[in-house]
Amino acid sequence: MLYHLLYPLRDHFFGFNVFRYITFRSAAAAILALFISFYIGPIVIRYMRHKQIGEEIDADGPESHKKKSGTPTFGGIIILTAIVVPTVLFARLDTIFTWVILAATVFMAFIGFVDDYLKVIKKYPKGLIGRYKLAGQISLGLFIGLVVWFSPVYEGIHSQTFIPFFKNYVIDLGIFIIPVAILVVTATSNSVNLTDGLDGLAVGLVGISALAWAFISYISGRVDFSEYLNVMYLKDAGELTVYCAAMLGAAIGFLWFNSSPAEIFMGDVGSLTLGGALGTLAILTKKELMLLVIGGVFVVESLSVILQVLSFRYRGGKRIFLMAPLHHHYELKGIPEQKIVVRFWIVGILLLLFSLSLFKIR
Repeated sequence: MLYHLLYPLRDHFFGFNVFRYITFRSAAAAILALFISFYIGPIVIRYMRHKQIGEEIDADGPESHKKKSGTPTFGGIIILTAIVVPTVLFARLDTIFTWVILAATVFMAFIGFVDDYLKVIKKYPKGLIGRYKLAGQISLGLFIGLVVWFSPVYEGIHSQTFIPFFKNYVIDLGIFIIPVAILVVTATSNSVNLTDGLDGLAVGLVGISALAWAFISYISGRVDFSEYLNVMYLKDAGELTVYCAAMLGAAIGFLWFNSSPAEIFMGDVGSLTLGGALGTLAILTKKELMLLVIGGVFVVESLSVILQVLSFRYRGGKRIFLMAPLHHHYELKGIPEQKIVVRFWIVGILLLLFSLSLFKIR
């Protein structure tokens, strides 16, 4: 918004010329997101405590989590506000990338809010019925897939996807790019949701992933950088950098309150939103397979649940892990929660560095 209001006035005041630079607007979005989180965080926490809106801990979870019962939830509202407001203010609003990523964010926030509302306020044990939640995720994936398939922005490359490790090689999926989009959005939103089990774990990893997608979005929207690094050039994709910067700022700001011992949990309104956003970023930048690297921790967390269920069902009740997802397995092995979180963050940072190095290795 500010780009459209102030940049045209650059001839009257030269200072407004800075709004042409994505780097400036991204930095401003990150800082504003951080301050929004710091400002509204205590307000939301006080309100939730006053209304006695707190998380009910699953009886099947680790015994050490029982003391967290009653901790305020719905913290995803903080994250949502801290992402959407800076993006609207600092991103260009005349590109399809900005509107699609904002639409995906708000839509998944709505699904997550309904889930949290039914679970926490209405006291439905399972919250939103799984098939309805899945229907929402599939609908979003279908929408994103159709955008990529029909938008002129992707002329000539709408069905292609970037392949890590290999130079001058892409996979043309044809019409199957749409089911792939559905799979990516659904899997990513659920993976982040599963990972959100320890104080600060999921939001810290999301912040690390947001930094990676900020870099990817920026180089994808630059003719010179995309040509040098041999990646698909996508006109105006650089505007996603502003969104990613806001996501990074929001993640850091929320971590201020969500680090152990957490003052508030993000709830599904946060985890489903952030997961859906990461999946959407991967699809919009044509880097779907990079999610397996950048979001490697999310992938492993999901796989641990899948393997645990399959083992229990087909091996006569035998378990591979003490408890799934994987972070609970390490908890039951006696490793302190904070140590698990920091170690998972370290793995996330290593995957970030490795993923960025792939561009040069190619």
